Amino acid sequence: MRYKFLSCGECAVTVEFSREMDPRAGEAAVRLAGELRRRNAAGICEIIPTYRSVTICYDPFVISFDEIKKLTVSCMRRSRKGEQGDGGRRFYIPVCYGGRFGADLEYIARKTGLDMREIVRRHISREYPINMIGFLPGFPYLSGMDETIAVPRLENPRELIPAGSVGIGGKQTGVYPIASPGGWRLIGRTPVRLYDPHRNPPVLYTAGDRIRFYPISEQEYARIEAEVAAGSYIVKTEEV
Repeated sequence: MRYKFLSCGECAVTVEFSREMDPRAGEAAVRLAGELRRRNAAGICEIIPTYRSVTICYDPFVISFDEIKKLTVSCMRRSRKGEQGDGGRRFYIPVCYGGRFGADLEYIARKTGLDMREIVRRHISREYPINMIGFLPGFPYLSGMDETIAVPRLENPRELIPAGSVGIGGKQTGVYPIASPGGWRLIGRTPVRLYDPHRNPPVLYTAGDRIRFYPISEQEYARIEAEVAAGSYIVKTEEV
């Protein structure tokens, strides 16, 4: 698909595929970011894919703007030939829905006319691609949610949302990796630490990976939480 290069000062360039949130642009951005990471070119400091573009941060004393452009074109040609490599990873994330963990589940039931158990069923029925990570370290913006459970964000955001909270914001769903303010509607919480600054890498996943949620009880939540604190819990992961 068409693209253009946008200079972002002396140390970064954005490859823009669309001005809108286009699924095709998001897929192209993820493929390009993956191929750039595999090339591991000297001088590239960070690669940031979004819904419609990729920003490449680089050291201009090691690699030039023109070299970045040539490398990017080469990566996209490889992608078009279907040689972009693997399809990412799938992460299985446990979530305790409702109750003290899902303050807005009852509101969503009233808003949609669906039973709370049906909302949970529809939420866990989908596999969610990670389109981008942003707003907070490790916050995954997930697409593909069943639109029958889509609801608007809060008019007045909460001052503090606990880490691990799973929310719905419009047609998207996501997880707060750390405690922070936020305006998404909360439906549950995971005991898994999605972001840990002392872990390498600190974020479990990257854009292009996928998440599947599965329900757990409060007792299972407490057990997993203890295992996470002890460093013995391992998130189930598989190659896609």
